[in-house]
Amino acid sequence: MYSGSSDGEGPEAPAQRKIPPASSMLWVRNLRRYIGSGAGLGSEALMELETKRILLDIFKEKQQKSAEAGTIPSFYKKKPEEGSISHRVQRLAKYRFLKKQSDLLLNADDLDAMWVCLRENCVIDDATGAEKMNYEDFCHIASVCTEQIGPKCRRFFSPSNFMKFEKDESGRIAILPFYLYVMRTVSLTQARIDMSELDEDSDGFLQPHEMEAYIRGLIPNLAQLRDMPAAFVQMYCRIAAHKFFFFCDPHRRGKACIKKILLSNCLQELMELHQETEEEVTDTEQAENWFSLTSAQRICDMFLALDKDMNGTLSKQELREYADGTLTDIFIERVFDEHVRRGKIGGGNAREMDFESFLDFVLALENKDAPEGLTYLFRCLDLHGRGFLTTADIHTLFRDVHQKWIEGGNYELCIEDVRDEIWDMVKPADPLRISLADLLSCKQGGTVASMLIDVRGFWAHDNRENLLQEEEEPQEEG
Repeated sequence: MYSGSSDGEGPEAPAQRKIPPASSMLWVRNLRRYIGSGAGLGSEALMELETKRILLDIFKEKQQKSAEAGTIPSFYKKKPEEGSISHRVQRLAKYRFLKKQSDLLLNADDLDAMWVCLRENCVIDDATGAEKMNYEDFCHIASVCTEQIGPKCRRFFSPSNFMKFEKDESGRIAILPFYLYVMRTVSLTQARIDMSELDEDSDGFLQPHEMEAYIRGLIPNLAQLRDMPAAFVQMYCRIAAHKFFFFCDPHRRGKACIKKILLSNCLQELMELHQETEEEVTDTEQAENWFSLTSAQRICDMFLALDKDMNGTLSKQELREYADGTLTDIFIERVFDEHVRRGKIGGGNAREMDFESFLDFVLALENKDAPEGLTYLFRCLDLHGRGFLTTADIHTLFRDVHQKWIEGGNYELCIEDVRDEIWDMVKPADPLRISLADLLSCKQGGTVASMLIDVRGFWAHDNRENLLQEEEEPQEEG
């Protein structure tokens, strides 16, 4: 009964049962439906699933936009809305970045410690008495400063920085220029951080109210401005900021590049007010510095004196009294044509110069030799807006100067001789016309402009030799 053969001769063995595929099992199908609906997932899994879905939608949207745009690249990115999450994240990231950069700067105590290290480890030049250091001293001082101050000073002691300075025959550099380089680098970096903090939209540009806020923050640290009357602070900031925009915003877009501000002479001129006492600065130097309190008050007083009807703007007749009335009528007319915004039709202040335009006017006349000032004046001299001056233009412009010259009791002039002299001074590329580029390249553009718009400017040119001799005589006596 139990002796069935194994060779298959006995009754057949039952067939093995086949396991159905997992996809056909009812419990597997039910589990997949359960998980696919998200009902059986935890919060983290649900969040991950939702994130994947959102990213997939974003990717598909970008693909669709790229297909529609073709090969045209994206050139505009909408700025995040005020108060949005992206705006808050951007501000927080900016704050942390600027805080990190500020922490890497040397403070006043660090700079003092570096100066002590430089003086203690330098050598005295026998010939000049200057304090100098060679490259070995430079590396040794770097190690000492790193120990005393920390690694943040190490970047100033790179081989490339050593090679920037003039070396004597022994390969040594003076320590003073190196230390001044470190101080200026720290100062400019701190200024850039401060300006970037005020740059609300983080586009690398400052608007007028942001520049005014930067200057307002500097006033307590500038020795010559600490005693400024509180009532005058707002007006001072307005006047000071306007010079930055005159030189750093030539296209009048209403914003100035932070990098251009840092590299401009305006910032250096403003920082000159750090000098402790005004006794160290002569009255002439104070008047020449646009950012001095004396200069700002002078400009305000000048505007108020010209504004006879006290309406806050200047008419052509009022502006003619500027500089004791030495400017020509045709120049005043051209200033209003080119640089004074037209008022509303029927308004009381139509075609009158406001304070902002007056600041541009003064800056142009006081900086005639600068490209920005000469560009302002050339637009007035270019009577027909053609981009160049002809002999007829010169004759027309100088006719008013000649009239004032004769009225002042001076000798008779030949306008053609003056015209030929101007042509000899400029030496234009085209012998028949003078362009702005010609005036800039001849290095006498400011003098030429003065001769054509101001009888006092022509008098100074006509008497230049006597004036030069008068300037040399006091020096010889001293």
